[in-house]
Amino acid sequence: MKYKRILLKLSGESLMGGQQYGLSPQVLSSYAGQIGQAVKEGVQMGIVIGGGNIFRGLSGVGKGFDRVRGDQMGMLATVINSLALQSALENEGVRCRVLTSIRMEPIGEYYSKARAVELMEQGYVVIVGGGTSNPYFSTDTASALRGIELQTEVMLKGTRVDGIYTADPEKDPTATRFETITFEEIYSRGLKVMDLTAFTLCRENGLPVVVFDMDTPGNLMRVLKGEKTGTTVKF
Repeated sequence: MKYKRILLKLSGESLMGGQQYGLSPQVLSSYAGQIGQAVKEGVQMGIVIGGGNIFRGLSGVGKGFDRVRGDQMGMLATVINSLALQSALENEGVRCRVLTSIRMEPIGEYYSKARAVELMEQGYVVIVGGGTSNPYFSTDTASALRGIELQTEVMLKGTRVDGIYTADPEKDPTATRFETITFEEIYSRGLKVMDLTAFTLCRENGLPVVVFDMDTPGNLMRVLKGEKTGTTVKF
């Protein structure tokens, strides 16, 4: 394995599958199978999940919600997704714990770096719900923060797209995919991969990012083995 300890970021939207809202049991089962396979190979894994399949804070602003309140609702949505993935992982026989950045025992233990590392070293998958616990920060930023805190070797951003393209491949058929790209080039091209706060955290703390298609079974293991899958963001 190329990587021994990783931070896996999953998008909430991906958990919908073909639905318009909520959780797809098929997607959860597929993700749990891939994660379980990685854990069996000895990979230590922290996971952060978005909440866009249930509620997105920014969209709430347009519906009359105060931004802070909307972001707090989005944080709770990430906890729901974390519990759903925990259930799917346990169905696969994978030991898993949900830690939350906001106190809400007994739903999950309160997050601390020491506790998360202790669990990962014991072979548990650690899912951190609740974002950073602060408004105005995305779950991409939460992923970067947790990846740095937990001293992971890489942040893997699992999406529905197989990497970073010159343009949106769903809108521009001429878009081409990068195998590698630098943080500076993403800035200069204005590519919307993650928000700038998340990218800046990664760049300033030396955390590389791999963007790949999590919806294709087997891709997670390909990335972990160092095979050419997705796009690697370098310094």
